[in-house]
Amino acid sequence: MAQATQTRGPVSGTAGSSKKRRKFFLLDLYSTAVGKKYAMAISGIMLLGFVFVHMIGNLKMYLGAEDLNHYGEFLRELLVPILPRTVLLWLLRFGLLGAVAVHIHAAVSLTRLNRQARSVKYQSPRDYQVATFASRTMRWTGIIVFLFVFWHLADLTWGWWNATGNDGTFVRGDAYGNVVRSFERVPVAVLYIVANIALGTHLFHGVWSLFQSMGWNNPKFKEWRRYIAVAFATLIVVGNVSFPIAVLAGIVGK
Repeated sequence: MAQATQTRGPVSGTAGSSKKRRKFFLLDLYSTAVGKKYAMAISGIMLLGFVFVHMIGNLKMYLGAEDLNHYGEFLRELLVPILPRTVLLWLLRFGLLGAVAVHIHAAVSLTRLNRQARSVKYQSPRDYQVATFASRTMRWTGIIVFLFVFWHLADLTWGWWNATGNDGTFVRGDAYGNVVRSFERVPVAVLYIVANIALGTHLFHGVWSLFQSMGWNNPKFKEWRRYIAVAFATLIVVGNVSFPIAVLAGIVGK
């Protein structure tokens, strides 16, 4: 009985080419909703830290021009002479810009994913009432804060608009004088106050959501989450809003 022989087809050198190359594990994680939540939370923690430290440093304004200007010079001299002057400061700035970019991209991506998963809106009037004002306005407060950051940089870092509307001039390195000249303009002071209220609203919901995104949402600590969110947002708003009010009231001046 003749034994049947099985023939194999030609072997292609690209037989394994159909396999997809695996992404770098962080990119692979970021492609998921969970990864985006982690990215948003971690970048949010970085930005929360910056906002807090920035506010604490600016409180030196109440100690006088010498202290605030010395603090500004200290930031420019970080790790000198290991690094050239202002290098570390610029690295920190680029790191913050990267955190902002990740935060915004993750937020937009999660919004799109949620809309795709919920093609039919089912939100009832009761659902809308239960949602907090902060959560409903996160998009708009985020946009306000984002635009305000550019104004803040143009006003007190780059000096483009610092002297507009008054007789002063922007003096690089004179942080105290520049702040006073800026906040002496009532429209600018009002702009800073409104922007910081929007920032506080954004921070409140951001801190609250941070615990859930990171998995730190044990029901036992629900009230503590709220207290922490309220306390942090209030601290930042009161501290930042006090600066233009102090200048307008004459508590801080030239």
